[in-house]
Amino acid sequence: MSSAIKIYQGRFGRVALLDMDAPLVQHAHHHCHLLIKAAGPDTFFAVHDEVQPLTNETAVLVNPWEPHSYRHRDTTDQHTIILAMYIEPDWLTQIQHPLGGAGHPQFFPAPCVQMSAHARKLAEELTLEMWWSDSIASARLEGLLCELMISVIDPGRTWRELSRRMDFATRRPNDPRIRKAIAWLRENTGGDPDMGRLAEHCGLSRAHFFSLFHRCTGVTPNVYLNVLRMESAIQDLSATSNSMTDISYGLGFSAPAHFTRFFRQQLGITPTEYRKVVQLYEGSPDQVQI
Repeated sequence: MSSAIKIYQGRFGRVALLDMDAPLVQHAHHHCHLLIKAAGPDTFFAVHDEVQPLTNETAVLVNPWEPHSYRHRDTTDQHTIILAMYIEPDWLTQIQHPLGGAGHPQFFPAPCVQMSAHARKLAEELTLEMWWSDSIASARLEGLLCELMISVIDPGRTWRELSRRMDFATRRPNDPRIRKAIAWLRENTGGDPDMGRLAEHCGLSRAHFFSLFHRCTGVTPNVYLNVLRMESAIQDLSATSNSMTDISYGLGFSAPAHFTRFFRQQLGITPTEYRKVVQLYEGSPDQVQI
């Protein structure tokens, strides 16, 4: 059974050290998502259904809203320890200046990159902190995350180039009808929305609505709703003492067991385990702006 060794959550987003032995369904995040193998056998992620290797020499990079899944290797009974970073685009733009100008169609230029010796050293340093330390100073954690992210993406890239891509990642959909749909989804995460009626609400046919939504966000309305539900659940689990039953029903699940299964399929661990291991850092947002 997959488990979480430690999770840090703050204004930077989340970073998790995960002990993985089971696959994850296709899902998405609004974060810039970096995956690094910390220990164990090599494994794979699929980004847009194209399989990418996660090894000592490679890292997997997932752009905001890119559908991806974990392809666990069933041929081994060994677990793979994965360092998973879910980085808030706003965080990097806030801690580095100047901001870039025109955007770029993708923040990460490729879904799989070679790890430099420096990037590997930083990843090992962060992994050791998460495995052995009771806590880590906020400044040290954010410094490690920022340096590791830049080192993995491209150690030779200037910050201006990087911030241009990040500027794109933080943009909201430019079609007002899709922004209207997203606002409605955000207000109705606890229901089972009728996408046909939502399309009518936005003045679109169902087929046009799905096509336009995917073109603006990169995912389907149902996947987007799952992201909203996951982020709402994570905020409740980390910032409130609400019971699992209350959280489950608040998100529209008919039973806590259904919520637990949904959460595990998306993140690999149970909501109870997330609450148990997460450590909050100053500046953790009350509500993630998606």
